[in-house]
Amino acid sequence: MVMFAAYAARIDRDQPLNGLELGERPAPEAKPGWTTVTVKAASLNHHDLWSLRGVGLGEEALPMILGCDAAGIDADGNEVVVHSVIGETGHGVGPHEKRSILTEKYQGTFAEQVTVPAWNVLPKPRELSFAQAACLPTAWLTAYRMLFTNAGVRPGDSVLVQGAGGGVATAAIVLGKAAGLRVYATSRDEAKRKRAVELGAVEAYEPGARLPQRVDAVIETVGAATWSHSVKSLRPGGTLVISGATSGPNPPSAELNRIFFLELRVVGSTMGSKDELEDLLSFCAATGVRPVIDEVLPLDRAREGFERMAGGDLFGKIVLTAP
Repeated sequence: MVMFAAYAARIDRDQPLNGLELGERPAPEAKPGWTTVTVKAASLNHHDLWSLRGVGLGEEALPMILGCDAAGIDADGNEVVVHSVIGETGHGVGPHEKRSILTEKYQGTFAEQVTVPAWNVLPKPRELSFAQAACLPTAWLTAYRMLFTNAGVRPGDSVLVQGAGGGVATAAIVLGKAAGLRVYATSRDEAKRKRAVELGAVEAYEPGARLPQRVDAVIETVGAATWSHSVKSLRPGGTLVISGATSGPNPPSAELNRIFFLELRVVGSTMGSKDELEDLLSFCAATGVRPVIDEVLPLDRAREGFERMAGGDLFGKIVLTAP
C-alpha cells in the first residue's frame, strides 16, 4: 500500500527546499500499541524547515515524511488530535526510549495517514474544526507551556511577545489576551504590528522600542536580535522564557549583569506535555479562542506553504489538508 506524502528526500543546509519531495510513500503498518490516524489536516512548523536542513534529522533516517501536527480520524472512527512527542513516558515505545518529536525518528503527518502510539491521540473537541485542531500540538502548545507553566503568569500580569507573526508568538498573543494578560508585542513589519493589536495586544512596537512599563515576563523565540531588548524590558524578578532563536543563538550581549542584579529568571521551554495539550484543547473549546490560520492548502501544494514559511511572509499557521 502506498499513499501521497510530502517528505524529506535529501538534506540541504543552505537550500532546504531542495530536499523536499512530493509523491508516493509506503502507507504505515500496524504494530502493537500504536494506532493509525487518517489525516484530515496538518500544519507547518519551522521545525519542518529545520528538518530539511538536517537539524534533528540525520541522513540515515531519510526519506522522512515531514509534519509534526495533525488532526484526523483514528481506526475506531473517533475524531482525534495527535500529540507529536513520542517516548516521553514510554507508552507504546518502551520505558527507556528517549523523547523525540515526529519526523526525527518516526514518520510525520504530511501524508494521508500517520501511525503513532495509541497513548498519543486525544479526542478532538467538537467545537474545533480539523484545520483549527491541527494548529495546536506544536506552536500553540509551546506558547501555552511558555506562558502558563514556565512564565507562571496570572490574569492581570504583563507580557512582552517578541516577533509577532510567527506561530508561537501569534499563539502567545491570543492566549495571553484570553487569559487576562496585558500583552505587548514587537515586529519589524507594520502590517504585522497592526494585526497583533487586532488579535489582542495592547500595543505593538518596532523591535527594541521602549515599553510603557517593565513586564512580568517575556516570550522569546527570536533570539540574538531581540535578546538584549527582552532582558531590559523585564521588571526586577521577571521571567524570560525562550523556546527558539530564529535570528541566531548567540546574542552580542548576554546582559549577565542585569540578569543577576535584578534577579531575573531565564527559562528554556520546549513543546509541552500531553496533559498540557489536553488543557489547551479544553481552553480553546471553552473560551472560543481559535488558532490564527494564514492559509489552507491541499497537501499536493505543500511546497507553496514551505516557501511562504521560509520567506516569513505569513501571519499565523499554514494548514495542509489531505485528499
